[in-house]
Amino acid sequence: MEHGGQGASAPKGRTADGGCARGEARTYLCIDLKSFYASVECADRGLDPFSTDLVVADPERSANTICLAITPALKAKGVRNRCRVREIPVGLPYLTAVPRMRRYMEVSAEIYRIYLRFVAQEDIHVYSVDECFIDATPYLGRYQLGARAFARKLMGAVRDQTGIAATAGIGPNLFLCKVALDICAKHADDGIGMLDEATFMRDIWFHHPLTDIWGIGHGIARRLAERRIYDLAGICAEDPTVLRRLFGKNAEPLIDHAWGLELATIADIRGYVPRARSLSNGQVLMRDYSFDEARTIVREMAFGSALDLAEKGCACGSVGLYVGYSRGMLARPEDLMAEGVAALHGGGERRLRQPTASEREIARVLLALYDGTVSRCAQIRRVCIALGEVVPAGTGQLSLFGDAAALARDEEVARAAVRVRRRFGPNALLRGTSLRPEANARERNRQIGGHRA
Repeated sequence: MEHGGQGASAPKGRTADGGCARGEARTYLCIDLKSFYASVECADRGLDPFSTDLVVADPERSANTICLAITPALKAKGVRNRCRVREIPVGLPYLTAVPRMRRYMEVSAEIYRIYLRFVAQEDIHVYSVDECFIDATPYLGRYQLGARAFARKLMGAVRDQTGIAATAGIGPNLFLCKVALDICAKHADDGIGMLDEATFMRDIWFHHPLTDIWGIGHGIARRLAERRIYDLAGICAEDPTVLRRLFGKNAEPLIDHAWGLELATIADIRGYVPRARSLSNGQVLMRDYSFDEARTIVREMAFGSALDLAEKGCACGSVGLYVGYSRGMLARPEDLMAEGVAALHGGGERRLRQPTASEREIARVLLALYDGTVSRCAQIRRVCIALGEVVPAGTGQLSLFGDAAALARDEEVARAAVRVRRRFGPNALLRGTSLRPEANARERNRQIGGHRA
């Protein structure tokens, strides 16, 4: 009953919002492509990732470079995923593959098309380049399969046509299927984990560490540990009022997840419209930068972000800046103390006089923020800027104190720059600062997601 061509159609019996009949039990899958980048490199070379020691990393970078992926064969030898190159045991031979982000995106799109042969588009939520959620509820009856057999069908189709192995989690809601994938699937012979409310309490409630649970990062875990809460059972036993005082509105999903509950559906995710929009751009520098060198990076990032705004036909009403200092490499700690610098970062947020996509205005405010908040004696390793209060161009409130004509000219220049870059490439038009030795915009324009395209 496989459907090819235009893909699978949505089964009958759906409600107007794309969901299933009210009260119907749901079955969700979360499918993850195993060691995806490394598996793609092995598939393209005709190698088996389960018997080939291969690392995806850029050999031109230092030994501190993080490996984007390693094969399951290397993991079986005790090499940690996302390790640094220098952490791979000396004397262990392995192949090195240079990252090819464009190729990985092509394979990811190919695999998405495979899913569409079995499942309608409205029942898939792409979570990342190598992971997706599928509402399997309407298809189990169509294909006359149980949930595990349906997962095997999808995973088998991907393996047969691309050579990429996958694992899967199954559950009655999005949270449980994700936890089943992250925690249970790795211990299952067929790579498929399965949870319901009862097995969740039995197998996951007392699981350590808490950071293995989807949505719980080290910051949340640390704050819970201060109250001697080390697992989901401890969250359930805690007074909800205490948790709301600790985490505010974020306590509600934390409490729900501790009980194995999740009300959101794929239809809810696809229909979600955010109240506010923003654009962000960040990078970890390849070495420690001085104050003046990092200022060049901020200038480049302001230019690129302003062009992103213009390309989307938007304007922003505020800007934000985060600058992270190099840990343990502060130039002169005594100077930092004299400046009154207590944190290992600088930056802040400023509102613009009116919403704009003017690169000159955005850069002016960002550089003023940089000059006023960043230490001049600290070495800098991270830079992130954010454009907030993003609205369609021309819809914002004008300011009595701004030069509307000048901003309009700047925005027209930005739109012209977008047209040039769209036709001839992002490096066809740059600011003069990008020719300085410390600048890196030209190199980053040749990358995807900070890695080689």
